[in-house]
Amino acid sequence: MSDQAKPVLGIILKGYPRISETFISNEILLLEKMGFKIHLISMRHPRESFCHDSVKQIKAPVDYLPQTLWKPMGTFLRHNIPLLIKKPDVYLKALGLAFKRFLRTRKSATFKHLLQAGYVVHKILPQSGVAHMHSHFAHSPTSVAMFTSMLSGLPFSFTAHAKDIYTSDERQLAEKIKLAQYVVTCTEYNRQHLKKIALDGSTPIYRIYHGIDVELFAGSENGAMPKPPYKLFTVARMTAKKGLPTIYKALKILEERGVEFEHTLIGDGDDKEDILALIKELGLESKTKILGTQPHGVVLDQFRKSDLFVLGCEVAKNGDRDGIPNVFLESMAMGVPVVGTNVSAIPEVLRHEKTGLVVNPKSPEAMADAIMELLTQEKLRKEVAENARALVNSEFANKKLIGDLAELHRAAGV
Repeated sequence: MSDQAKPVLGIILKGYPRISETFISNEILLLEKMGFKIHLISMRHPRESFCHDSVKQIKAPVDYLPQTLWKPMGTFLRHNIPLLIKKPDVYLKALGLAFKRFLRTRKSATFKHLLQAGYVVHKILPQSGVAHMHSHFAHSPTSVAMFTSMLSGLPFSFTAHAKDIYTSDERQLAEKIKLAQYVVTCTEYNRQHLKKIALDGSTPIYRIYHGIDVELFAGSENGAMPKPPYKLFTVARMTAKKGLPTIYKALKILEERGVEFEHTLIGDGDDKEDILALIKELGLESKTKILGTQPHGVVLDQFRKSDLFVLGCEVAKNGDRDGIPNVFLESMAMGVPVVGTNVSAIPEVLRHEKTGLVVNPKSPEAMADAIMELLTQEKLRKEVAENARALVNSEFANKKLIGDLAELHRAAGV
């Protein structure tokens, strides 16, 4: 089959590209390298002014949707009214579902998602060659994919991740699962949760880990024991689910014990002012650095300099939580031992005293103890680092895992 005649996989994203969603750009790039033709549809323009090198290699064209509901209404009507006139029964069925979903949550965004889907069907899909729609994140991108499927007749599937699962109305999510051809999620913890809320169990739900580029995150074999001042490292968005206050409280405990250390955080987010205030309150300004959002090169360099990676994940008040933070896998592949928490799917990769140390969330004292164990106990440190690297290389290499996802998409006609 000529490249021009190949069916195309349409992928709907919340935003593209995004520095914090490297796992998505890596997936797209790997699928392209396997021969897939892809057309990207993004609901938002990029937040950052730079991107990872992997994004620059992606060949897929990108279309951006109108972002708001009222300002682009003229554009929406220009592309939705012809669909209503051409296939009134189909459009009214989709509109009926939108009303049903609105009455559940009272969120007008559901009408925006319908109108965005009409825009996709009327403006983007013709001549695109798209044969199947897939979306990343179970909330708004999958709402657009679901309505696009209804209006176009194309099948759709989606990948569910973390916040999109646990902060969504379960009735809305169950409806999407029922209408999808298949669902993918990145942890077994997520898969079991989605199976419980699915309406009838007829839609297959697959667990496919994201994995990482183990060649990019290849660490050194340096087994030398760290010496004070210990170099501690965290990569995280400044949001509640990352448990950053627990980390800084643990660092204060270490300081009070007379431990010398330097802590570096790469990341930004809505809670930045609160985090800075906490650091000041604890008197840790001279021992901590915040570098903001950074590209892979800076992250890799920081891993190489670090003695330990630490992250205090917890369940936020709104139910938001991590799945398996990719930074754990990256650190483990780099040979940098990890201290984390037993939240969500983290124990699927961070196995206590085998591939890392795990403590309860919101437990600064336990975290401080675990940090010191991995910094000072040579036998444990060496075993954890070796086991962690072996686990990532055998079970979380993205070039292996992408084959499982490719099989699903090929079975769907792309």
